[in-house]
Amino acid sequence: MAIFSAALVYGRMIKLSHSVFALPFALSGAALAAREVGISLSQVLWIMVVMAGARSAAMGFNRLADRDVDSANPRTKDRELPTGAVSVRTVSLFVVISGGVMIAGARQLNPLCFYLSPLVLTVLLLYSYTKRFTWMSHLFLGLCLGGAPLGAWIAITGRFDLPPIVLGLAVLNWVAGFDILYACQDREFDIGHGLHSIPARFGITASLNIARVLHLASVALLFTVGYLVGLNLVYFLGVAAVAGLLAYEHLIVKPDDLSRLGMAFLTVNSAVSVVYFFFMLADLLLLGDPATLFNL
Repeated sequence: MAIFSAALVYGRMIKLSHSVFALPFALSGAALAAREVGISLSQVLWIMVVMAGARSAAMGFNRLADRDVDSANPRTKDRELPTGAVSVRTVSLFVVISGGVMIAGARQLNPLCFYLSPLVLTVLLLYSYTKRFTWMSHLFLGLCLGGAPLGAWIAITGRFDLPPIVLGLAVLNWVAGFDILYACQDREFDIGHGLHSIPARFGITASLNIARVLHLASVALLFTVGYLVGLNLVYFLGVAAVAGLLAYEHLIVKPDDLSRLGMAFLTVNSAVSVVYFFFMLADLLLLGDPATLFNL
């Protein structure tokens, strides 16, 4: 029971439910790679291990780096470190173990993944400090999550290619856009505490417009992925559905009414990643050759 309770605490601390943002895009990158060279169940499982380790290390480190800021912010003062539900020492150990799991998992995939894993982990941890010196921190977060589909592609193929890079750029723009929306609620706090963000730098209205541009770019890049890979109608219907979800997100968040930010941030964006993966996989399975995907 104590182990279960501890797991719940750490799950809340690293926002385990937010895994739905990056994981479907990682699996999308793996599915695209499988179209080229096939895929095995063990590869899928190790990709998920690496993703879990990377995200846990990044989120745990973020909570360590931001613990003083979180304590001062009314929105975050009830998080696990400020309230003492977990200690700095145990979270530090959690980060080290999670980082080790990520690197060990990468080694099981292929040499390139293993060699790149320390660099990737460094980038993930560095994000936690970007808000202290640049309002472009949202783009840096986008880079962190945008690496998921490219990393999964490399895990399967052992090489870099244009389609997963374009997909990664699409994810970068999508993440940066919704992170700007989310940061609007902390604008006054960020200004008062010397933290940098696009809302703090440019104001709410301009920030919403910047987020719209980023999301338009994301949709255009998703269409480009389909064109580069030669996907079919089902895929493009999925991208259209993603565009509709993003349009709805911007309809419910207004400069003078941020009350639905929570729904826009978690509910809508969770649907974006899942819908995209579902339609891509459906396209590959229904209109492609399923035998080529699974090394059959």
